[in-house]
Amino acid sequence: MVKGLYTAYTGMVNEQRRMDIMTNNLANSATTGYKKEAMVAQAFDERLAIKIKDTSSLGNRPEGIGYMSLGAKIGETYTNWDQGGFQITDKPSDVAIGGRGFFAIAFTNKAGETSIRYTRDGAFTVDTDGYLRTSDGDYVLNQEGALNSLYGEDYYVQIDPNLEYAIAADGTISQNNEEVDTIGVIDIADYDYINKYGENLYTLIPGGQIVESDAILEQGTLESSNVNVVEEMVSMIQIARAYEAGQKMIQTEDATLEKTVNQVGQV
Repeated sequence: MVKGLYTAYTGMVNEQRRMDIMTNNLANSATTGYKKEAMVAQAFDERLAIKIKDTSSLGNRPEGIGYMSLGAKIGETYTNWDQGGFQITDKPSDVAIGGRGFFAIAFTNKAGETSIRYTRDGAFTVDTDGYLRTSDGDYVLNQEGALNSLYGEDYYVQIDPNLEYAIAADGTISQNNEEVDTIGVIDIADYDYINKYGENLYTLIPGGQIVESDAILEQGTLESSNVNVVEEMVSMIQIARAYEAGQKMIQTEDATLEKTVNQVGQV
């Protein structure tokens, strides 16, 4: 009976973790380029219940009286990389990625340390010096900087802020019918080497390989998150019901143990 308590407990912990993930997805349903997360559960290995002090099969596998479940555990949390929908903004500095790929960003943290991060969020702006920046003020790398993991003024996308510009599908920026720079878009050979960093950014795990991307860029467009709000709400209802089932199981086990101790023990 006590094992039943642990079985219910592990299930409730799993559902609580799933609820946290669903809540985070819903909170980012309007975040540009956000990729939703999901979780898979994994059962603990089943154990063979055996008779206490049974020596009939000494030296061999004891005679069993059945298998019992030891509950579940979190198997893996993963990111769903499905393409999000496109939202037309008609703002020339907004760029959406169609297909696999990431923008490379020279990210500066609060301590003033700069490193390269990756994002699908193409809500950019052009500053007074003509540099293309993220909504947080970080510089967008050009193709050379993105592919070679280099950052600095020579590797930041820069245009003439006083002239109109057009961004081609391959990221090439043109002004007055001349190519002035190229937005850096890269891909990762194996997405198992990508971690969510926060602030809608990703970081590359050591061992990850940067490769060229065949993605198509859409100017004046932003990629919406791939979170389906209705599906997430339905999943949250299912999670709540599963959690309640675990609570009822614990209450039943507790009532049974109480009777065992207070009533059966008096016989």
